[in-house]
Amino acid sequence: MASTGVHPRVCLRHPELSEDDVLAAWKGVIASSPRLQKDRDEYVAVGFDGNGRLLEMVAVRGANGHWLIYHAMTPPSARTLGELGMGR
Repeated sequence: MASTGVHPRVCLRHPELSEDDVLAAWKGVIASSPRLQKDRDEYVAVGFDGNGRLLEMVAVRGANGHWLIYHAMTPPSARTLGELGMGR
């Protein structure tokens, strides 16, 4: 399994989220999709963290297979839910 990291900016912009929250949500993804119009290695996803919160995440996969989550927030935006076919 490829390693996964969380960009430090995520927790700075969203202090209600910890790195562990984001990683738990990434492991518990319930829907994801590549963003082919931008970068075939960029994915948008939603998943539950250890506190039962649904998080929106955007990550990019590097050439080495490592995932870097550079955006996360809760609750997910209506736009992201729509992009994943999960309208509110």
